[in-house]
Amino acid sequence: MMNRERDSEFAETVVHINRVAKVVKGGKNFSFSAVVVAGDGAGRVGYGTGKAREVPPAIQKASEQARKEMVKIPLVGGTVPHMIWGRWGATRVLLRPASPGTGVIAGGGVRAVMESAGIQDILTKIVGSRNPFNVVRATFDALNSLMTNEQVRRLRGVDVAATIQEGAPVEPVVEDEEKADEAVAEEAVAETVVDAPAEEAEKS
Repeated sequence: MMNRERDSEFAETVVHINRVAKVVKGGKNFSFSAVVVAGDGAGRVGYGTGKAREVPPAIQKASEQARKEMVKIPLVGGTVPHMIWGRWGATRVLLRPASPGTGVIAGGGVRAVMESAGIQDILTKIVGSRNPFNVVRATFDALNSLMTNEQVRRLRGVDVAATIQEGAPVEPVVEDEEKADEAVAEEAVAETVVDAPAEEAEKS
């Protein structure tokens, strides 16, 4: 891996450069493909790949793509909120939260992504293929699946602002449309109760 800092905002890391040789009638044509990870060290990170006949253009293409495809990942105290698996092809990557002072226990492309994202304490494991391109993609698959407690509560319809006490029942959030439907139903029931005595008087 090679660290590159083009400006003060983002730090780039060249994870891997692959050389491909194509045999032709006149000899061999070489081409290069690169994967680059860029991040601001504060939760924003992205990756990109590039191909060219020379190494510098391949790295430049990958760097530009990494900066365009930045994602924001949730961090809790310098680590990830929960354990998560990421998958890409035959590669699986495990990300597990760690206590403060553990450091980044990772290797290869996973370490480059963690350091670029600003994660300080984490435990990781690569299972299956260790292709650098697939490892980086599997790592981002795991990062994109991370959610904080607040995001999970909103997804499940739980009021985030309410204070949740141990053993206390959790009331779901009622949307405006549901409130409107309930109000209409209550008005219909009230009208039915009021009209019923009048109809009975007319029949008698």
